[in-house]
Formats: sequence, C-alpha cells, structure tokens
Amino acid sequence: MRQFFFMKQRTLFSLIAVSAGLFAQSPAIAQLKPATSVSAPVSKPKLVNSIVVVVNDEVITRQELNEQISALEKRLKAQGTQPPNRAELEKQLVERMILDRAQIQLAKENGMRVDDLTLDRTLVKMAEQNKMSLQDMRNQIEREGTPYAKFREEIRDEIMMQRIRDREVESKLFISESEVDNYLAQETAGKAAKQELNLAHILVRLPENATAEQIAAKRARAEEVVTKLQAGEDFGRLAITYSDSAEALKGGDIGWREQDKIPQLFLDAVAKLQPGQASAIIRSANGFHILKLNGKRTNDGKAGSDLVQQSRVRHILIKPTQIVPDAEVRQKLADLKKKIEAGQISFEDAAKANSVDSSAAKGGELGWIFPGDALVPEFEQAMNKLKVNEISDPVQTQFGYHLIQVLERKSDEQSKDRKRAAARQALRERKFDEALQEWLRELRDKTYVEYRTEEK
Repeated sequence: MRQFFFMKQRTLFSLIAVSAGLFAQSPAIAQLKPATSVSAPVSKPKLVNSIVVVVNDEVITRQELNEQISALEKRLKAQGTQPPNRAELEKQLVERMILDRAQIQLAKENGMRVDDLTLDRTLVKMAEQNKMSLQDMRNQIEREGTPYAKFREEIRDEIMMQRIRDREVESKLFISESEVDNYLAQETAGKAAKQELNLAHILVRLPENATAEQIAAKRARAEEVVTKLQAGEDFGRLAITYSDSAEALKGGDIGWREQDKIPQLFLDAVAKLQPGQASAIIRSANGFHILKLNGKRTNDGKAGSDLVQQSRVRHILIKPTQIVPDAEVRQKLADLKKKIEAGQISFEDAAKANSVDSSAAKGGELGWIFPGDALVPEFEQAMNKLKVNEISDPVQTQFGYHLIQVLERKSDEQSKDRKRAAARQALRERKFDEALQEWLRELRDKTYVEYRTEEK
C-alpha cells in the first residue's frame, strides 16, 4: 500500500521522516554514541528513502516513485516499447502521481468512498474481461511482483478518480439544442456505414492564460516531437516523454472510438491520413496536439437508421449480504436456472419467491427495453447475447446477481425524444475528453506542489 503522511505544518516533515525510518542514520543519533580514543572517519548518512514531492498536505516518497518506475519499465518492455531514459520517465511519472494524488484528495474532500463490495465487484469484472478467474488474476499479479493487497488499493484509487472526474467534468459540459439539431441532420444525411478509428495522441499542454513566450516555447516542444517522428522515432516512446495527456504513460494510446464520439478537431486532422501516419500539429484551447492513426474499420451500425432492436425482458435479482456471500448467491441462481429449465418451477414463480427487485411481484417482468435503457452495461450486454426464451447464467452488476430471460424481440422506430437523447449523449462523449483535459489543468494549477531536493 502506498505510504501516506498527513501533516498539519510543513515544518514537521523532517521530524516525521526521521521517526518513520526514512534515514538509515541521523547525525543527531550519531552524536549520542560513546567517544573512543581513536577517531574514525565520519560516514555520511545513507539515504534509504526521502520525500520527492509535497502535494497539498501529503507526500510522494522516493520509494513510491521507484516502484512506479520499475512497474512501468516492465510493462513497456512487455509491450515492445523502448522506455525513454530514466530522467524523462521519472519526470512524467512524478507529474502523473501529483495529478492522481490531487484527484484522490478532492474526491475524499467531497465525501467519496469506495467500499469493499464495490471494489470486489470491479475486480471480478476485470478478471472476467481478461477471461480468467479472480484467483488466476491474483496469481498473475503476484507473479509479476505486485502484492495483491497493494493492487486492490490502486484499483480503489482508480475508481475514486473516475468518479470525481465524471462528476466534475460532466458539470462543465453544455449541449445546445442547435448542436443536437445539427448532429441529427448530419446523421440522417449519412448513407455509408459508420467508421471507428484507433488513435494515439500527444498533447503539449498550455498553461492557463499563457503568455506569448509560453505559447512559443510549447509550440517549439511540439515541433520537436514532429521532427523526431519524421526521423523515424517511435510515437509511443515520444508520447511517454513529451505528452501531457491522460494517455501519456500508455504511449498516447486512445484506442478504438466511433467517429461520432471523437472531437471534430481530431477527425479533421486525421481525415486524410493512412494507418500508421501522424498528423501535423493542431491547436486547441488546451494546447498543441499530434495524432497518429493506428487503424480504421467499419462497424455494423448504419448511419441514418431509425430502426432499433427492443427486447422484452424479465429477471431475478438476488443481492449478496454478509450472511449470504457471493458464492452462495451464484449457486442459488444456478440451481434456480436448472429447475426452471427442467420445468420444476416457472420463471415467474421463481422471481416472486426469490427476487429482491421491485419487479418480483410481476414475475420479474421489466417490459420492453430499448438499447441504453438498462441501468448498467453488464445487464444489457448479457441480455443482447441471449436468444429468445434463453436464460442467462448468473450475471453480476452493481445491484447484485441476475438471471435474465428475453421473452420477445422486435425492431421499432425510435421516438423523436429518444433520437435527441441519443444525439445529446454522443455529443457529450465527443466533448468529454477536451473538457477533462481542461479540468485536469485547472486542478493542477490549484494544487500546492513543492519539489524536494534530495540529500546527497
């Protein structure tokens, strides 16, 4: 687990460092040793650990930083990316750790907490996405040298940061009715299948209210990146070295995105690129961007289509408790599924007798569900994979475990309100990344940061 030091006054830092064992030998302690007749050379205290950065009222230690550097170097080598030199890597990691610490602090100040049940469900989901059991994932993490308890706390921090980002950034997004109108008009006019793009990104961020000199310096830094790309240097390595974006330590990788959820500025920059090519420098309110098109593909949805598939669904929901743990809940639902399929009990009666959802009185009936209506994506994904009348295996969501059955399917035209709601959501996703970068810049500017010069 990361070391956290809470201090009311900065003058206490050195005292805490000594009492916490940050130094192998203190000069004050050395003076208490009994004098001898032979004077020996005084050895300089050996630095075991130290404070690298103060972030508000917490610190980042040398040990924490070194652990992060080692883990990142291993990951990059496993991906086939040559890490930049250690000084550049350290600079990027320190900045990332400062931003992470500031987000976690803000989340806690706003009363956000991630309980163990939510954390456990997230870890189970991660294991499922990697097609392994939770125990297998734990074994792999520990084989790679990370204690599982530490990994759990890192995921807890990630969840907390995601929550504070979503809350803070969503509040800054504004979608006008005219933007929705324009989006729908473009979608209706489109006849070709929609595309998805795989992008990587380097951002050279501008400070707020940047001066002409600062703008010139940042542009020069971006031009340096372009020069190195043209000389054949690896985009991922340059992203780690130069980028100020949230994806920097992943080599700038954004991944696959539907084109209507990518900022228009980015779409225009990569419109004429072939996979493997990088864009020229583009300017936004946040700074200078360089994009790389890794790939593009056509998805199954057709632009301008008004028909969507609806599913008539019912379910049985059981929630784990301290008395009835997850394993027992899953087994109970698995037994219910066998009895229903064997004709020993109807789905309706099983729902009335066992489900804790408000739909239990109606035999678990949820009615007709449009795409996006399900409260959680795990439920909708499982529902979409089912054939009519097929019953799912137990499906975990934030609400508990479900048995899901699709009773009917039909295609229907979306209502005007649904079309506008879908357009508004797509526009939000398109604007989110830029708003996130702006919020991170503001948070960084407001955070008290003190870099400590290490003792030699």
